Amino acid sequence: MNDVKDHYPAKGRVIIHLDMNAFYCSVHEAEQPEYYKDKPTAVSGSMEERKGIIVTCSYAARRLGVKTGMPVKQALKRCPELLLIKPDFNLYRQYSQGFMSIARQFTPMVEPVSIDECYLDITGSKLLGTPLEIAETLQHRIRTEWGLPSSIGLAPNKLLAKMASDMHKPMGLTVLRLRDVPRLLWDKPCGTLFGIGGKTAEKLQKLNIHSIGQLAAADEAMLIKQFGVIGAWMKSAAHGIDHAPVNPDRARSKSIGHTTTLPNDVTEQEDVFRILLNLSDQTGRRLRRQKLAASTVQVTIRRPDMTTITRSHTLGTATQSTEDINREARKLFLKHWKAGDPIRLLGVTLQNLAPVEDTAFQLDLFSYEEQPKKDALTKTMDQLRDRFGEDAVLTAGMLGDDPSTLIRNKRIRGTSLQKDDSLLYIDE
Repeated sequence: MNDVKDHYPAKGRVIIHLDMNAFYCSVHEAEQPEYYKDKPTAVSGSMEERKGIIVTCSYAARRLGVKTGMPVKQALKRCPELLLIKPDFNLYRQYSQGFMSIARQFTPMVEPVSIDECYLDITGSKLLGTPLEIAETLQHRIRTEWGLPSSIGLAPNKLLAKMASDMHKPMGLTVLRLRDVPRLLWDKPCGTLFGIGGKTAEKLQKLNIHSIGQLAAADEAMLIKQFGVIGAWMKSAAHGIDHAPVNPDRARSKSIGHTTTLPNDVTEQEDVFRILLNLSDQTGRRLRRQKLAASTVQVTIRRPDMTTITRSHTLGTATQSTEDINREARKLFLKHWKAGDPIRLLGVTLQNLAPVEDTAFQLDLFSYEEQPKKDALTKTMDQLRDRFGEDAVLTAGMLGDDPSTLIRNKRIRGTSLQKDDSLLYIDE
């Protein structure tokens, strides 16, 4: 026992970042190895697969030039033998719950990040072995019990654990200590530091800060002047310092959203509004089902060249209403999109969520008498759809032939639990 204790710090934490490899494709391979084992496979984000994009692809496909986010047509040119698979999110959720359940057998301190990754704080798990033994056992059990390959990062904090898990894929197990940061990270571009996005990396380059090592050596006052409080965080992160705790309560949704990838570019406002209504309908349904209210509505719009914008608006009062969600989504779209520009993807996300019982709803002075009737109607519609299916009650504005009309089918839709850009979950 004393030997095991020696592998844990006297002060500080031991953190694992667990990341499934090519999760969606790996799930299908685990389910039907006779069809998919070691084959180039891809899950396509559109029901009309040849017009959609690659949501994720197997490592066999990646070796043949297929990439996440690539149009299916281009992927098939690079890899004619590519096997296209329709998404099955019920199945993915089942496998996600499976590997998360194994993780929780090592510690109650498990923080889900998305459907295919989580953090574990194993500081208090000494009775189960050394950190390396726990990581190896965790990886082995997920592989043998669920057939899923994974990569694991083992580090003193969440930032370095995430960086470590990305270093070796698939089936990597990487230990990254604070003392290793200068040798292993400082020569890498700033954009590879987890938490620094493309625009921030570009701004750093303009300041002649290109590598993580240069960021670590940069003047903190200058960084704060240029980036605000995030400047101080970036300098600390460049040194491998991160104090964020593993939060097992994060399982409660921080956002609720849906997107749809369109088989053909959409340019007409009428079509856009129908899609936004379908997306608002399903986000509202999930919001009410979880007994939450939202204060912020966000829209995501992606161009055919894959550039994406997200715009949000915080309401004066929280809402559960599909009508309110759809109205704000339309306003955001009209304000931030040039009429006639082609659109490849649309999404609606609800943020700043709070339990209904903790929320004060503000009644409109001119419509407060109608509100109880609207609430009763919404409740009745929800009950009918709970009993008879999502298509039991639809408005005329929801009907169409684009993929947004299909998001009520849970087998073929994606969901976003945390990140606004993972509504149609693109698996790295």
